[in-house]
Amino acid sequence: MSMARGDAFSLVALALFILLAANPTSVESIGVCYGMLGNDLPSRSDAVKLYQSKGIRAMRIYGPDRDTFNALKGTGIELIVDVPNDVLPSLANDASAATSWVRNNILAYDGVSFKYIAVGNELMGNDANNILGAMSKIWDAICSAGRCGQIKVSTAVRFDVLANTYPPSNTVFGASHMGPIVNFLKNTGNPLLVNVYPYFSYAGNQGQIRLDYALFTASGTVVNDGQYKYNNLFDAMVDSVYYALEKAGGSSVGVVVSESGWPSAGGAATTVDNARTYNQNLINHVGNGTPKRRGNLETYIFAMFNENQKTGDETERHFGLFYPNKSPVYSINFN
Repeated sequence: MSMARGDAFSLVALALFILLAANPTSVESIGVCYGMLGNDLPSRSDAVKLYQSKGIRAMRIYGPDRDTFNALKGTGIELIVDVPNDVLPSLANDASAATSWVRNNILAYDGVSFKYIAVGNELMGNDANNILGAMSKIWDAICSAGRCGQIKVSTAVRFDVLANTYPPSNTVFGASHMGPIVNFLKNTGNPLLVNVYPYFSYAGNQGQIRLDYALFTASGTVVNDGQYKYNNLFDAMVDSVYYALEKAGGSSVGVVVSESGWPSAGGAATTVDNARTYNQNLINHVGNGTPKRRGNLETYIFAMFNENQKTGDETERHFGLFYPNKSPVYSINFN
């Protein structure tokens, strides 16, 4: 049967609409970090099933874990796996150790969708000296295994590596180890992983930062910076990273937000309602990118569960979207 051009166009448009509705931007943009510092957490397989039931398609874990790897096989859930901080010195100085690490913790698990290897998390000062050496050797091992480009290699940094962050366009890297890392990422086509927490910025500067600006609920522009206007702190923080990358010669380096979240108890403005507001708005927002860099911004919420064995401030034990019994701390929609 012949079909008019207008009817054909309408059918194509309808098909595209259905495809987009079935695969909303927010789901594609959002993963959830899976911390395991608790003595009351569900089994690894039950945790992975919870990810699947909520439509969460990406996960970060903070070190190799055989039971998690086995539970992830065949699920299609994309994974960031960390090289723990205490392992970096041995890898930085020994290519064979890096090859063994990749063989034992990546190549041994067919069916796991490894996406990124984060070589260290939030290392600063002298502790950061081994990042670049370990990254380069892990990257060489990945490439030697024929997975070059399939699995990205980076490091996860804290926002403290930046300096002069107000306004965003003033930002530079204040940590001396970042220049060579940016150069490595540029040359290898890998992104920078950054942990971005408007909560901590707000909690430490309540006299200068408005709560609505931190929670994505400000009704208008709060910060003007040249051609860009900011109505939320998250965008300003991420754009600060982009500006610092440009000034370090890494304008082509992408950014992945490897952690962001808001605690529901334990500190300033840590209510269940504020945690829900921040994380739901984050999910709804990141598919659009930032004023400086439009498009999908891959982001990982911290964290899946409240972890009762985390050290530090009380807030550290209350970042979970779920209680250890898998019931939600608050209602949140990943779709």
